[in-house]
Amino acid sequence: MSYPGGYPSHQQRSPTVLPANPFDPRGDAEILRRAMKGFGTDEKAIINVLTKRTNAQRLEIALQFKTMYGKDLIKNLKSELSGNFENVIVAMMTPLPQFYASELHDAISGIGTDEDTLIEVLCTLSNSEIRTIRNAYESMYGRSLEEDLKGDTGGNFKRLMVSLCNASRDESGVVNQATAANDARELLQAGELRFGTDESTFNMVLCQRNYNQLRATFNEYHNITGHDIEEAIKNEFSGDIKQGLLAIIRAVRNLPGFFAKRLHASMAGMGTNDRQLIRIVVTRSEIDMGDIKQQYIAQYGKTLADAIKGDCSGDYKKCLLALIGDY
Repeated sequence: MSYPGGYPSHQQRSPTVLPANPFDPRGDAEILRRAMKGFGTDEKAIINVLTKRTNAQRLEIALQFKTMYGKDLIKNLKSELSGNFENVIVAMMTPLPQFYASELHDAISGIGTDEDTLIEVLCTLSNSEIRTIRNAYESMYGRSLEEDLKGDTGGNFKRLMVSLCNASRDESGVVNQATAANDARELLQAGELRFGTDESTFNMVLCQRNYNQLRATFNEYHNITGHDIEEAIKNEFSGDIKQGLLAIIRAVRNLPGFFAKRLHASMAGMGTNDRQLIRIVVTRSEIDMGDIKQQYIAQYGKTLADAIKGDCSGDYKKCLLALIGDY
């Protein structure tokens, strides 16, 4: 069995946020109430509780908070906090399917389309995760995710997004070497060996095969052509579809490396893409943030913690550092 994110089943993933054990949601609710009561807010207490609980545990604390005090914990937190510190705490307190659904909705419905976010989410999650997000999206917005994707994207990129949204990838993890060799030849015929590109073949192979199978196909492609499949994609495609196909290949090969690159991009250059930074830190902290940190230092020669310290400040910085296990 292969994990959805390109991890072989024998490879243990290293999260930085683990379930608190023992866990006392009533006690946590009391701490949060005290932290927000009276004059001033005890931000440190809020960080200490919420960054050391999983998303499921945070939701349990919110339920206890409402039962004990008759108040909505998220509304309470929002009234006490501000800026990116508020944004990261609200992201942490939102059930994951709803959080992803709102990120996709904003990526589609803003001015222009945030293709990078669509690629990041739909290229890296499992079938069941995508189906759960689709259901959350429909219940939140009264529209299907697929329809909104079709309405906001175009051409080959639209077809790629619809294929990924269908969540019908084989997840058996089984490798068939003959299929890998055949798929490699098909991709070669559909791309480099013809005038124009048959993108539907790339779509079919990259969106349906399991991750282990795809790695075998990429190896076969290199054996046949003497160069990497990424090179072929760069030569044959342009724009969003190129970025989408490359993202699938990179996620298949090295998912922590893919997210390390996304984190680096969120902090590189002038200004910070805080939304991207928050989304990745919050969602991957319970999955593989330890692996992402290792990849980050390998790829960029500095720690993720140092990058965050150089780019963020105040309680926002402390909260992110706590989530990645460095505070």
